[in-house]
Amino acid sequence: MTRAWTHWATSGDLTSLRLPSHDAGTGLHGEPLGYALRGGRFVFDPFDAYDAAMVSNPNMIVAGSIGVGKSTMVKMLLERALVRGRKVVVIDPKGEYGALARAHGVRPVVLGRDGWCDPFSSDDREACEFVRVLVATAQGAPLGAEQHYALSELFKDLSSPRPTRLLRALYDAVESSISTPVASVTRGLALTLYRFIHGDLAGLFDGDGEPMAFRGDLVVLDLSAQWSTHSLSIAALSAVGAAQQVVGGAESLGYLVLDEAWALLGDDHALRWLQGSWKLARSRGLSHVLVLHRWSDVGAAGDEGSAQRARALGLLRECETSWLFRQPADEAVVIASALGLHAREHQYLVAAPKGVALVRYGVHRSIVRFMPDARDRDIIDTDVAMRG
Repeated sequence: MTRAWTHWATSGDLTSLRLPSHDAGTGLHGEPLGYALRGGRFVFDPFDAYDAAMVSNPNMIVAGSIGVGKSTMVKMLLERALVRGRKVVVIDPKGEYGALARAHGVRPVVLGRDGWCDPFSSDDREACEFVRVLVATAQGAPLGAEQHYALSELFKDLSSPRPTRLLRALYDAVESSISTPVASVTRGLALTLYRFIHGDLAGLFDGDGEPMAFRGDLVVLDLSAQWSTHSLSIAALSAVGAAQQVVGGAESLGYLVLDEAWALLGDDHALRWLQGSWKLARSRGLSHVLVLHRWSDVGAAGDEGSAQRARALGLLRECETSWLFRQPADEAVVIASALGLHAREHQYLVAAPKGVALVRYGVHRSIVRFMPDARDRDIIDTDVAMRG
């Protein structure tokens, strides 16, 4: 008996047509995060995925409603990275990564309590640009041409080698202008810099002794003291700047986790700076991991149709890997539009059960159920307070 074959298709063809087929996962080696619902073990590391040409950059986003498994997945991902010798820095605005820190014998660092940080690059040009970003963020408005020029001139007048307490040195140079009753560019800069030295931002970038040295494979920067305050975006921005000096590089590939990422996406000055860092991720060996509870948090990044909103969306779209957990129907509409999700992907986001995510990595798609082991369970519990 002969059989007439009318159609041939590969698993790749079926995937492109969104037809159910076996999911072989990534094919990467290592400890699995869980299992693909239509296949076997699901292993993922952004650097291994990049080496395998699955993705073109190591940056990732994680989005989903509260309580659907985002924190569990992120902590499992970091645990496996640490076992492999990757470096990890977590910007933790709510103090949720203490168990992970304790499991690795470290204590979360609280800026302002445990010391101050020096987020400035050794390169004067980069350091000056970062000061401009901090000043613009603190004053809530972009620097004018005169402010831009004044900061450049202040940098030129700094002693060599450059002072460790950079913001204090800049403030000392213009402090006398504060007593001048006439408004001026110098007086405006002095008043903003005053906040970093003696005002509401004191203790973050200046203090007694030397700045904190971030050492070890895991650093958790606890910013819970800045949670729900106007200083959160500045503290997060500076923590990122400091972290980038110790994470990444050919010999120490690393993750930089930005939880509550809206704090940076909602500030245009921070967003512009972060955009530059994003593009250097491959050369720095650094995987940025942005964690968003609601996709509409991106709405904080400027008005509809604004350049700031476009920058925020562009930053997220440039992430080659996204971990998408269940979203309310209205949020799913927003994320589907932003990422160009297929109709079936959109539908799945609304119905996805807890602990399951749609994972998009390059052109590949997997639906993954995360399976914490005994070691994971010691670090993932974020509901302990609810149980008293």
